[in-house]
This record gives sequence, C-alpha cells and structure tokens, in this order.
Amino acid sequence: MSRRPRPDEPARVAPDLRDAGPTVLRMVVGAQLRRFREAAGISTEAAGYEIRGSHSKISRMELGRVGFKERDIADLLTFYGVTDGGVRETLLDLAEHANTPGWWQAYGDVVPGWFEPYLGLEQGAGVVRVYEVQDVPELLQTPEYARALLTVRHPDASKEEIERRVELRMARRRVFDRPEPLKLWAVLDEAVLRRTVGGPATMRAQIEHLIETAERPNVTVQVLPFTSGGHAAESGPVTLLRFAERELPDVVYLEQLTGALYPDRTADIARYRDVLNRLGVQAEPPSRTGEILRAALTR
Repeated sequence: MSRRPRPDEPARVAPDLRDAGPTVLRMVVGAQLRRFREAAGISTEAAGYEIRGSHSKISRMELGRVGFKERDIADLLTFYGVTDGGVRETLLDLAEHANTPGWWQAYGDVVPGWFEPYLGLEQGAGVVRVYEVQDVPELLQTPEYARALLTVRHPDASKEEIERRVELRMARRRVFDRPEPLKLWAVLDEAVLRRTVGGPATMRAQIEHLIETAERPNVTVQVLPFTSGGHAAESGPVTLLRFAERELPDVVYLEQLTGALYPDRTADIARYRDVLNRLGVQAEPPSRTGEILRAALTR
C-alpha cells in the first residue's frame, strides 16, 4: 500500500519533465493537486468553492484536462495547507510550463483535435507499448513508407499537405534522441511485413530500417506469425503509454478512422496491459526478430 504524502511534502518531479510538453505536465500538476487535496481531507466541492468554481472544475484540473491559472493553483495550495515555498514554487513553475504550447502545435493545420492529446502523451512517455495489425508503427516508419500510407489515407490532400504530415511523423521520432530515450516495445502482426506499402523498394527500405532500429537497446520488436492462430488483440491495434512519474496511470490509446478512445477505467487499463503481455509471450521472441525480418527481405 502506497504511503500518503504529507501536505508539505515536496512534489516528486523528474528533472527533464519540463520538456515533456503541456499534456503530461498538466497531468502531473493535476496529480499533485489531487494528492495534496486528499492528504488534507478536502472534498472537490469545497476546493471548487474556494476558487470560485465547481467540483467538476477541480476534477478536470486534477485529470490534467484544462489549463491552469496561477491564482487558482496558489489559492488551492494555501487551502490544502501547503506552505513550503519550495513546493509551491515547483508546482507553480510546472503549471506555467503546462500552459506553454507544445512544438507539435506548429502543425495544427494537419493535426486533428482528437490526435493532439496523444502527441503530448507520446512525447512525455517513458515507455510505449504497441500492437500493430496492418502497418509499421508510426515511430518506426521511414519517410517513404509514411508518405505512401498518408497519400492513400488522404486522397484529397495536396502534395504540400502530405509532406507536412510526413514531416510531423518524422519529428515525433525525437523521443529517441532524448537523454533518456523512449523505450518502445512493438509487436507486429505478420501482415505488417506481408503488406507491400509504396512498392517493393519502399517496403525493402522499411524492413531494413526495422532491422537496424530493433538492434537499439531501447527498442524491442517482435513478430506475431500467422501460425500463432487466434490471439487476445483481434479487435485491432493497441497502444499503451507509461510515464516516469509514478503518480500518473498508464494511458491506453485506441485510434479509429475519425477519432480515438482513451479507456480510463482501472479495470480496462489492466485488461489492455494483460493483452499486450500475452501478445509478447505468443509472438516470436525478440532474439528471432532479425532473422524474421531478413527472411522478409527475400520474399
């Protein structure tokens, strides 16, 4: 059982968290506010009244779904009995950074509103686990492979728009260049390797890129062969994100054609985590990935 923090206990914040982007920062600030409120035994209704708001506003703040006003944060910390100057300064500083637009907002012309939260989560995650049925995971795609996919998925888009989308997809790979790079664990259905995207040359270059990337210590790639039969994720692709801040729960992301779902019930998250674990056991071990990918080059 985890220990409850004292109201004056300093917030635990990763040193490089300010680079995570506003989405994760809002979640961290909200989680800290919830910890302090619960430690003080104060209801969301009472907290909302204190800042001239409602209990639903407090809930949205604690879930990181809204921006923050400095006055609200300061008033809540005082109400919760958090008087330590260092603790208050840390949280107010994080709240200020949480209100700063993420770098991906420069691509607002090609990023739908429902996808923007995911970009923020991806940039701030420590671990991303993904199961893909049809395509190579976006973080592992080459520009040519991504361009071929995007051209088919956006048939009415101009060449310039497609290039903007490719540029964004490649920029997302900066998570691998951080001082502590993202850890990616991807399970690919064999169909991903069988489906020729962009022609033989593009597909060959993509598989070669997978071979090279899978050798990195922070990237694990497994292949789920057709011969494995039925499996736990037959409903489609699954992405699970985990964060360095232990106050933050895992996030499940299920992308659809014109939107996305974020199941947030604890039982649902546990179910998807279990599915990914079982896929990792059912798929070929990582030690065989290079062999499987090189065999795909000969087909």
